[in-house]
Amino acid sequence: MYRFLLSRQWVILTLLALVLIPVMIELGFWQFHRHESRVARNERIATSIEAAPVPAEELTSPGHKVSERERYRQVTATGRYDTEHEVVVRRRTNADDRVGVHVVTPLVLDSGKVLLVNRGWIEANGPQNKVPPIPAPPRGEVNVTGRLMPDETTSTSGIKDLKGLPDGMVMLIGSAQMATTLGDPVLGGFVQLASPAPANGTPELLPAPDSSGIGAHMAYAVQWWLFTAAVPVGWVILVRRELRDQAAAKAAATSSEDAPATVPV
Repeated sequence: MYRFLLSRQWVILTLLALVLIPVMIELGFWQFHRHESRVARNERIATSIEAAPVPAEELTSPGHKVSERERYRQVTATGRYDTEHEVVVRRRTNADDRVGVHVVTPLVLDSGKVLLVNRGWIEANGPQNKVPPIPAPPRGEVNVTGRLMPDETTSTSGIKDLKGLPDGMVMLIGSAQMATTLGDPVLGGFVQLASPAPANGTPELLPAPDSSGIGAHMAYAVQWWLFTAAVPVGWVILVRRELRDQAAAKAAATSSEDAPATVPV
């Protein structure tokens, strides 16, 4: 009855089903782990943003690598902006996905150390290799609050660090690179400015990261597992259909053999 399962067509179909089942189970767990990772990330972001601000030098120092737990921590600093060594970061978008640049200005602290401050986004009209006019920061001593961020690298951001850019333009924000330029100790990482907001609204402050969305990873995981369950169910349905078709074909053949022969007159 089941000898048809040994046919080439059914052997291939069965092997394909046996391969698909573990693959789709693994894909489901992959999406599930992505869901768990997203939830944990959101919790870290929310905890960091809600924590009380602390002085920047309590969390970072020259050469320090900002960790994931330190990312987005609210920090404060007091100093004077060094506009002479200000740079723009090429091809960055704002909340409306318009392309422009980020403005990064060194803040010289009372200790003599330097903190890089990303003051926000400005639109860059004209050629991409031209530094646009940059709004001036406040003069004199300022108190800033912002979110601590790790240095940007090609491996973590996917942005290629192009060479030969005009003076005052960079692709990535890096404290080590700025320390080489300044010749002064630069605190590791940088700060996304949160306050004070610029008087005329420019540069446009960067929005706080979203810690509410979890994506559709859990739905994708359930979907893969449902597909996994459907494979053996579908295989059984096909087997039963084949058995039914064989039984029908056999019954038809039997009826044909049992029918009386027509005798010519």
